[in-house]
Amino acid sequence: MYLRLTRTLTMQYRERVIWIGQHIDEEFSNQIVATMLYLDSIDSKKLVVNVYIPSGDTTPTLALYDTMQYLRCPVATRCLGYAFDLATFIVAAGDKGDRSAMPYSRFILRPISGAARGQADTVQIEANELLKVRDYLHKELAKQTGQPIEQIYKDLKRLKWFTSPEALEYGIIDRIIKPDSQVADEDEDEELEGKGLF
Repeated sequence: MYLRLTRTLTMQYRERVIWIGQHIDEEFSNQIVATMLYLDSIDSKKLVVNVYIPSGDTTPTLALYDTMQYLRCPVATRCLGYAFDLATFIVAAGDKGDRSAMPYSRFILRPISGAARGQADTVQIEANELLKVRDYLHKELAKQTGQPIEQIYKDLKRLKWFTSPEALEYGIIDRIIKPDSQVADEDEDEELEGKGLF
């Protein structure tokens, strides 16, 4: 099973498709960052990043996000299933116009939190660093979505859920992927409507 999955992922890499389908920790982030940089170095064709994860650790996820902004090649993102917490930032990090989601995908944004312990000075230092990360994330999300920074701060004071249509309206994605059968039905309806038969 593992070998079959490895072969499948290798084939996908050759097609410039990257899967982010597990919690983003340091090891997984290193693997994906290295793959992105390698693929970017050998060709300028578009990368497609499929996202289907519950979340990720802050620093490894930010490493992915920053790498995506650094790449020379175009980057498309697709949410398949769900993108919770920082995973939503990865979806929003794709090139504008090329960020999509399946019809029933779900997104969550929530306030960044920490678990500082120890002496008061240490807790204060960690709290200050957490606020810097929060401000960076909010600024980047405002840039990616087009939402006013004040709205981002307001919305991320608490847990916020998005359906695909809501994520589209908010600016996290640019389109919702439709099944081929639905696209065919819509094309047929438009054709009939054009003939005055619908």
